[in-house]
Amino acid sequence: MALFQFLKRNQPTPAFSLPPDTRAYAIGDVHGCLDQLADLLGQIEADSRAAPIGREFVILLGDLIDRGPDSAGVIDYLLRARETLPNPVFIAGNHEEMLLRIAGGEDEQLRDWLAYGGDACVASYGLDPKDLLAMPSKSAIRALRAAIPPAHLEFVGSFADSFKLGDYLFVHAGVRPGVALKDQTIADLHWIRDDFLNSPARLPYRVVHGHSITRTPDERDYRIGVDTGAYASGTLTAVRIEGTERSFITSRK
Repeated sequence: MALFQFLKRNQPTPAFSLPPDTRAYAIGDVHGCLDQLADLLGQIEADSRAAPIGREFVILLGDLIDRGPDSAGVIDYLLRARETLPNPVFIAGNHEEMLLRIAGGEDEQLRDWLAYGGDACVASYGLDPKDLLAMPSKSAIRALRAAIPPAHLEFVGSFADSFKLGDYLFVHAGVRPGVALKDQTIADLHWIRDDFLNSPARLPYRVVHGHSITRTPDERDYRIGVDTGAYASGTLTAVRIEGTERSFITSRK
């Protein structure tokens, strides 16, 4: 048994691949950084024109909002851009989850969200976070819902929790190792960190994720992290996947 386990641990990493004639661009946590997002999508468009292919996907890995300067602008920009992006996929992150829960009436979450980056989000919609904190929480939620266009909340509420393409799984935070994909919880897909990042488990797919900031893309055998902390570092990153090949595209402020 010990020899079998040793051999299993030392098997070569599978050659994860997308389907033939398919390319995916997966963008890390935008966090309200509209300028970098617009620049990165422009680079993706130029790359696509230079190397046409049968099918393309542009995947946003969640946390489009909070922390950075223009959450409202990012959501508005993507609402319009989704009409022209090739097969856009929007993944929900923990920050979208918090916004939707609060807008849905979970007023006990408001203070924590504002302290966790939501203050920048509400400011981008013309609200002063200090004013919201001074109000009764239910009044603050009414003010928030009045400030955010219904189309923005509807759009954010439509985001998927994961997206599978070929041998790749695209999620915001990661997966619970040892749990089948169909049994993964929303909490783990949106929030998991160390139990996923530090796991030695071999997965049946390669996970592309954001959520956990690294200075440069974090490419491992079974996962690729592309959250390079745009709101703090000024660098927004996308991974370009085609066949078994991967490369990275960045926008730096």
